[in-house]
Amino acid sequence: QVQVEESGGGLVQAGGSLRLSCAASGNGVRIDVVGWHRQVTGKRREMVAEISSGGSPNYADSVKGRFTISRDNAKNTVYLQMNSLKPEDTAVYYCNADGYSGGNYYTARGQGTQVTVSS
Repeated sequence: QVQVEESGGGLVQAGGSLRLSCAASGNGVRIDVVGWHRQVTGKRREMVAEISSGGSPNYADSVKGRFTISRDNAKNTVYLQMNSLKPEDTAVYYCNADGYSGGNYYTARGQGTQVTVSS
């Protein structure tokens, strides 16, 4: 069974930075596509950034130029570097990963990590 775990959230002042990590573990796991989403209670989940194994990253307009998604395939880990954070970036950030493990396709989501940006 593939598990996905986010880390790196926390409290930061506006203008600051955080780096989130999304690590996948499991039998022979390989990450193909990873998407970072965020959600504020009572609002719809929003796609923040996504990256596939061979494609260019995609970003929500609200984070372009401030957030960067990258991956370390050797570690089965995807990162979200968040710079110039704004109070409106406050949310729970989730990682969704799709890929193969032991020859089987999987899709998994982590429990989320809280990001709070103070003004």
